[in-house]
Amino acid sequence: MGTSSEAASSRRQTRLRREYLYRKSLQGKEKASYEQKRLVRAALAAGKKLPTELRASYDKLATEIQQEDSKTQVQKTHVDDEYGDAGLEDPRVCVTTSRDPSSRLKQFAKEVKLLFPNSVRINRGNNRVDELIESCKQSEFTDVVVVQETRGEPDGLVVCHLPLGPTAFFTLSGAVLRHDLEGGAQPMSEAYPHIILNNFNTDLGKRIGNVLKCLFPVPRPDSRRLVTFSNDNDFTSFRHHMYSKSGKNEVTLHEVGPRFEMRLYQLRLGTLDQKDAENEYVLRPYQNTATKRQIL
Repeated sequence: MGTSSEAASSRRQTRLRREYLYRKSLQGKEKASYEQKRLVRAALAAGKKLPTELRASYDKLATEIQQEDSKTQVQKTHVDDEYGDAGLEDPRVCVTTSRDPSSRLKQFAKEVKLLFPNSVRINRGNNRVDELIESCKQSEFTDVVVVQETRGEPDGLVVCHLPLGPTAFFTLSGAVLRHDLEGGAQPMSEAYPHIILNNFNTDLGKRIGNVLKCLFPVPRPDSRRLVTFSNDNDFTSFRHHMYSKSGKNEVTLHEVGPRFEMRLYQLRLGTLDQKDAENEYVLRPYQNTATKRQIL
């Protein structure tokens, strides 16, 4: 029975991936058609002549424009397939570590698990990456978060969205665990947090903001828990606070922890086990113009 269900799940994942790649292959044609219809709308609205290259296909384009509504006239991308269900159901996050973790990395993974509501921390053991991803797909997790280390210091974070991707790779620095905070940490709340995304202005920045935002469920309006991702010169500072109202117009912030700095170095259009998937972004810090570019 278990073998047949695993085979059915594998066939389903293969079918979903094939359909996703097919829709992604059509994006070039859809983008060209969208641009043509945009030019037709602009010409009709301004009362100007149609561009010469569009006059032969005007009848077909006009028919399509008349049949569109506010939703279908907007161009769809692979992002809509990846996060099409965001906000409809609460995300389920699986948190794990690299192999043979140190005690400090285990503690850091526990604190990362507490950050995400509805999350589960599992021991990595000797599981390969493809086994880990397949197990998470069968368990219907929406995301996998892997924390990594060098000589006992957390220095890597991987966020993989399931079942289609993307996968974002971050370097970590300056990780401070809850018990290392000055004055001690405040008690950890399990309420759904409000998310603050600061200074993610570029297209890639909005994309990364979407990846991070979709790790958290929609909070209640009266939630007093805050999670902040603040971008400064492509370095993202993570902070976790609770707030309390001490007066009519006064609010006091209490840091809960942990805290760390992140930097994106790769964004892959697939899951963690797909080594040959297309890269949407790769950090190249040694190019001559690297210091002049603002990525996020």
